[in-house]
Amino acid sequence: MNTESVYGRLPIPLQNLACTWAGRQRARARFTPYFDDVLTQWCETGMSSSEALREIQQDRLIELVRRARRFVPHYQEMHLPEPEPQVDAAKGIEEILGTFPILEKTDYRDAPESFIASDIPSERLFKGKTSGTTGSALPLWYTSEALAEEYAAVWRLRRWQGIELDDRHLSFGGQLLVPLRQKGPPFWRHNVWGGQTLFSLYHMTKENLPAYIEAIHSTPAVYMQGYPSSFHLLGRAMIDSGRTLPKGQLKAIFPSSESLLAFHREVIEEAFGAPIFDRYGTSEFVVSMTGCTEGRLHLDMEFGIVEIDIQEETDDFVRGPLLVTGLGNDATPFIRYRVGDVGTRSKHACPCGRPGDVFLDVDGRVEDYIVTPDGRWVGRLDHIFKDQLDIGEAQIVQDDVSSIQVRMVVRPSFGGQAEKNLLKEIHSRLGTEIRVELLRVDEIPREANGKFRAVKSSVGKATGESFGGIGE
Repeated sequence: MNTESVYGRLPIPLQNLACTWAGRQRARARFTPYFDDVLTQWCETGMSSSEALREIQQDRLIELVRRARRFVPHYQEMHLPEPEPQVDAAKGIEEILGTFPILEKTDYRDAPESFIASDIPSERLFKGKTSGTTGSALPLWYTSEALAEEYAAVWRLRRWQGIELDDRHLSFGGQLLVPLRQKGPPFWRHNVWGGQTLFSLYHMTKENLPAYIEAIHSTPAVYMQGYPSSFHLLGRAMIDSGRTLPKGQLKAIFPSSESLLAFHREVIEEAFGAPIFDRYGTSEFVVSMTGCTEGRLHLDMEFGIVEIDIQEETDDFVRGPLLVTGLGNDATPFIRYRVGDVGTRSKHACPCGRPGDVFLDVDGRVEDYIVTPDGRWVGRLDHIFKDQLDIGEAQIVQDDVSSIQVRMVVRPSFGGQAEKNLLKEIHSRLGTEIRVELLRVDEIPREANGKFRAVKSSVGKATGESFGGIGE
């Protein structure tokens, strides 16, 4: 019996205790003395001049490249020149990066171990995976320092909004917190250590939303974090029922893991009475962008460098695929990595006053919902594929509420056990009533923008329309 099965059989008070224990463990891993030092430093540098930020980038890039040349097999084979600093940091960065070819995902996928730095002891390496949004999860290695810097970027944004680590908050993430068999509230659990109330995404039916709304109103919180698709569903129900939160009760809302769409922002801010501060980041620890009061995304320049492979340019912006260089993950350096998303960088300073590179938008994942036979709308299903390393790419397609089709580009290692594991992950999130067809295909067609939806549902189309008021 695995840990998840044991958790699902616990009474709710013990599930809350388990959530609290897990929250404490996560906090100890993330919020280290190194995190404290970096956060303090970055809160100061974040509002310095653009020139000062580029000097920081140049210094960190030189150190990264020097280590990559000495200790990382993939880069050792390139016989790269020794990087030299320039008085003009922007020019120096351009010259150094110009000695590197673009790193494609296939380059990394074919030989991920060749990117591991040999000077970092194995006991200091943590292993993870990319989110597998397209079904193509990649193995990753990182250090505690890289994780700390990731959270320093997150918490700089939050601290600038007057939010501290121990503030109480509401979370809407992909964890399986509440057993699917549970039919009545509470559809949430508590991490007392972190002051966190975690809501289940898998019980958000029209019949259950009033319980969620009541919990939102009765649970003290300073901010909210999680998936914008879930915020939108709940927010639409709050507006329809006349039960929006008073303006200012929450200080801020921090969406994550999904693209924030325009109709999401409008509904969420109206329903919860607080401004949204978006963020763009990746599992590879290569880029972080954080939102501002103008609704734009500012590159956390101490964390990484972003180039644009220009496809469109005007007097106001440049647009194209992002080439990212992470400055903090010494374990597996990614230099000029084509991360797979497209961004629009402004040529003008942001009206909010924050210096450095500012993006008007980043096109990441845009997904539909899956609608289950019992009426639940479930968004963000990439967790299903996170551990499925035998699947190259995958897409979930739904044309009616009774069934889904999973289109898969599989690797030769995909077999019967992998299929069982995949079905288990699907049913754990969507229930056993929905019929699942697994279809092996040679390729998955892309959309016009070169990407494809991880979920395509004519039933739960990702549009600005809700699925109906809770009283209907």
